[in-house]
Amino acid sequence: MERLRYRLITGPDNAEFCRRISALLEEGYVLHGSPTLTCKGDSVIAGQAVILPSEQD
Repeated sequence: MERLRYRLITGPDNAEFCRRISALLEEGYVLHGSPTLTCKGDSVIAGQAVILPSEQD
């Protein structure tokens, strides 16, 4: 999988979403900005941007 410099991860606000973000942090990504939440019916959808720092950062 190509390691993109910027990614916006979205999905239901549950343990799987947290595992996805945690895995990206372990790969060297860092959080970028605050998480966002919205409702879709009875579900809460979360979003979190992550960036991959360059060698220059």
